[in-house]
Amino acid sequence: MDNTNLALRFAVAIGLGILLGLERERTKGGDGGAGVRTFALIALGGAMAGYLGENLGLTWLALAMFVAVAALIVGMYVVTAQRGDTGITTEVSALLAFLLGLLCTYGQLQLASWIAVAMALLLALKDWLHQLASRINSTDVEATLKFSIVTLIILPLVPDINYGPPPLDVVNPYKIWLMVVLISALNFSSYLLIKIVGPEHGVGLAGLLGGLASSTAVTLGFSQRSRQTGEDASPLALGIVLAWTVMFFRVAIMTALISWELGRQIAWAIGLLCVASLGACFWLWQRNKRRERGEIQPGSNPFELDAAIKFGLLFGVILVVSRAAQVYLGDAGLYFAAAVAGLTDVDAITLAMANLAHTDASNLQVAARAIVIAVMANTLTKCGMAIGLGSAELRRITLPIAALLLVTGTVGAVLLV
Repeated sequence: MDNTNLALRFAVAIGLGILLGLERERTKGGDGGAGVRTFALIALGGAMAGYLGENLGLTWLALAMFVAVAALIVGMYVVTAQRGDTGITTEVSALLAFLLGLLCTYGQLQLASWIAVAMALLLALKDWLHQLASRINSTDVEATLKFSIVTLIILPLVPDINYGPPPLDVVNPYKIWLMVVLISALNFSSYLLIKIVGPEHGVGLAGLLGGLASSTAVTLGFSQRSRQTGEDASPLALGIVLAWTVMFFRVAIMTALISWELGRQIAWAIGLLCVASLGACFWLWQRNKRRERGEIQPGSNPFELDAAIKFGLLFGVILVVSRAAQVYLGDAGLYFAAAVAGLTDVDAITLAMANLAHTDASNLQVAARAIVIAVMANTLTKCGMAIGLGSAELRRITLPIAALLLVTGTVGAVLLV
């Protein structure tokens, strides 16, 4: 090993120790705990242990030095525990800093850097993680564990075979459950996000977060709220349109995850819808400067088995119905099925069309139009909620925006090639 390479390994080890030490010293303050210098020296000690053990042929030396450092850290913990600080985060981090130095000596600089950055991020996000833990209850943990067991242990045992009489043999238990995992994971991300930031926000942020969970729920809740005395419909309309906008982006992301080619196919039409809705949001934001408050609830944990099974059944039914509509009624039948399905749930029909395009590339254009039709049908349903349940002022604001989106979506569907 040349001197330059050796110096680089030791420098990286010291740098990673300093990175962790800076975070620990910032958190601990001036209480005398391990800080920048201590962590840098511990990482340097790990690098020296690896170098000496490798060059002297004493493979046990690294283990012996690790045990010695661990003994020192245990002694440090005893002292701090006597002062009432029983946390062991700093002590565990110090042991890992030693191992990071060891990795650097063995030339695993990239791996050591990744681990150090991940550690620093976990340490820096202490408040957020504690806040999240306080807002997640035992039911959430139980539901997530059950879903994880079913997905990671049982899913590999599910048959990856298509069932049903040809040409309706589109029911594949393995693929159906994969789609359930995908949609549940996307929903769980929004569920956690709402849990982290709390239920009450500005109306705009509430619409944005609510659109991740359910744009239909946002439309229903804000429309009903607009009828209350003293409520200003303008910020509520902003929240509703923001939720619709998030739904457009969500559809594009889900489609691209299953079929990249279909994602590119719908990019033009969904992109037009995104631009139109973002323009409407900007207009509403400009005309409304007041900071109203809104509340959005995360709903139930999307990893609940009953909810996952219901979505799986719905997805399977839509797969069969859409396939039958295309076989026996042609493309028009598929478009009609997409419109009907989109009235209540746009996720299932989007995933069904993505699977259709993924298995047969000749259906790209048809699947793309079906998705856009489903999105427009879903938007029409939410527009009906705003008009039927909202105040006269909310109707006056949302009606032209909904019309603009429907016209834009129709143009996008017609122009799909």
